[in-house]
Parts: sequence; structure tokens; C-alpha cells
Amino acid sequence: MPQPLLPATVTVTIGADVFLARLRQDLAPRWCQRLKELMPYRGDVIHARWSGEAIWSPLSSNWQSQAVFPPESPTGRPRSGDVLLFAGSQSEPELLIAYGPTRFASKSGALEGNVVLTIDDRHARLAELGREILWRGALRLRIE
Repeated sequence: MPQPLLPATVTVTIGADVFLARLRQDLAPRWCQRLKELMPYRGDVIHARWSGEAIWSPLSSNWQSQAVFPPESPTGRPRSGDVLLFAGSQSEPELLIAYGPTRFASKSGALEGNVVLTIDDRHARLAELGREILWRGALRLRIE
């Protein structure tokens, strides 16, 4: 009998703020494995102007264009604290971090990504950071 996948804890650091997140192997095991291959991830987050209350980090420099996986429980309406991993033909590969009402999109239209992490605490602070990024600009992102 296969062993159940246990939730792993990942650290998501945005600027100076540290958040603990669950690796969502229960929803997207192949996409979570791809995220693990990118870790420790270092990049910037900027505001996701097409998606509502979300920030995003482009993965183009870290993503092999031939790396294609079928969607696993994709969503275009993540909840606050959900981190989506997207790599599709409509937009560049990216991580999207929802901090409030979000409808994942690009200038090409609606998108769906796979939930690979869920930040379960400090949503109020996550929302403050999202608004700071909107008005003041990019912050550093680390996922490890």
C-alpha cells in the first residue's frame, strides 16, 4: 500500500517577512516536484496587474522551455495564501501568490495554475506586503 504524502513545510520570504507554507503534494505532486527542483528559489516579486490582489515572480530564467507537465487540479481563482505555479503557452512561467481576491490572468486572458504551496498564517501581513509592492515596487523572494 502506498504511503500518503505528508505535508512538507517550506519557508517563503518576501522582503524581510518570513511565512511558513505547506507544500501541496496532495493537489499537484508533479508540479510540487518541479518547484522542489527550483529550490532554493531566489527572485523578485512584483504586483500582478492583471490578476487582482496577487504578486508574481517570473521564472523564465529558471525554467527549461521544454519542461511540460499536465495540469493537476489547476485553478484560476486561488485563495489568499495560495501559491500557483504556471508554465503554459499563454504566458511566461511564473509563481503567483494570492493575497486577496484574485482571478489569475495575463494580457492574453484567463490563466490557470497549479497550487504548489499554501501560506496558512499571517494573511493580514501578506496583504500589507501586496499593497506595499503595488505602490512601492518589487521585493526579493526566497523559497526554500
